[in-house]
Amino acid sequence: MKRTLLVLGGGIVGLSCAYEALKQGWRVIIADRGEIGGQASGAAAGMLAPYYENGDSPDAFFRLCMDSFARYPAWTAEIEDAAGVRAGLVRSGSLHVAHRDADRLSLLGRLAWQSGLSRGMEWLNETALSQLEPSLPRGLAGALYCPEEAHVQAPLLVKALARACERLGARLLPHAGEMTAVNQGASGGLSVRFEEYGTIGADALCCCLGAWSGQLADWLGLRIPVHPIRGQICAYDPAPVSLRHIVFGAQAYWVCKPDGSLVCGASEDEAGFDRTVTEGGVGRLVRASGWMFPGLAGAAPARSWAGLRPATLDGWPLIGPVPGRSGVYVAAGHYRNGILLSPATAAAFGGWLAAGGGARGVGGEAASHAFRPGRFGHYAGDERKEATSV
Repeated sequence: MKRTLLVLGGGIVGLSCAYEALKQGWRVIIADRGEIGGQASGAAAGMLAPYYENGDSPDAFFRLCMDSFARYPAWTAEIEDAAGVRAGLVRSGSLHVAHRDADRLSLLGRLAWQSGLSRGMEWLNETALSQLEPSLPRGLAGALYCPEEAHVQAPLLVKALARACERLGARLLPHAGEMTAVNQGASGGLSVRFEEYGTIGADALCCCLGAWSGQLADWLGLRIPVHPIRGQICAYDPAPVSLRHIVFGAQAYWVCKPDGSLVCGASEDEAGFDRTVTEGGVGRLVRASGWMFPGLAGAAPARSWAGLRPATLDGWPLIGPVPGRSGVYVAAGHYRNGILLSPATAAAFGGWLAAGGGARGVGGEAASHAFRPGRFGHYAGDERKEATSV
């Protein structure tokens, strides 16, 4: 008889873990408080930029990003074949632009340690930069060129993952409402009661609730200091300028998508669980766009949106088995790297699942320890919860 995995959260991390379990022969149920893929995953710009995200040193987080990035081509191809949906993966390369000499010195510091890890990373002076990306203005201090970085159309990838899971037999439960009870019996069996679907039993539980992960702190017995960061993004459609690469500036990033749009992101602020798009947030992106690209000066974006990014206190995700809770796993707190880190997170979860929680998982023992769900300590029961409702 098949064992049952219940995945809490239908974003890209939850769907990726579910897909891994389905390949191992598990019966999988995916429950989400809203639409499947409707939170941060569906709102993401889909950047796959491990070098951009890691400016200081080749630490455990950098290794996790690189591991996941290396998995991406084969992983997306497999999911696309399983779903019959293209995810729009583009190996465009990226330009990390220096506006002034101070920016150049910082980027050269990154080049000093990253160049040995990247194929073809180099510094471009103003002349070489204008030849590689003609839409950029003159007068820049140069750019760090990384030919490996890429991007994907996140909404299409989430759609493909959901369809692949369904085709493998997963049961998807959107709009499940609040979780009103979570229980684990003495024999290890788990059950979760949902507002809309009633009680659902399972043999294992994977908690992928994103910005709402703190809701489970009391039951897990762990501090889960995950809080939402609102990320606002806009898109010009059709694109007034054509970019060959991802362009990262001091205030924003820009990327041309296969559908012909130019996406600009992301303006970040703390607004609780409010996903409202604000004039101030989008205005910052519009001003940065007009300054970076003369062809965007005075242009208004065709659309804008916002998502809630689940950030932890140290900026690193929570990935792994929950100590003292047999069959319970956490995969949350990926902040703005949920898209990038999904393949490695799913692979680690699959390893733990196959080994009953005993596999090392993420990048070996040291890295696994760095992302362990219990690293912030135990939940005392009298602390303010990090999230309100699921």
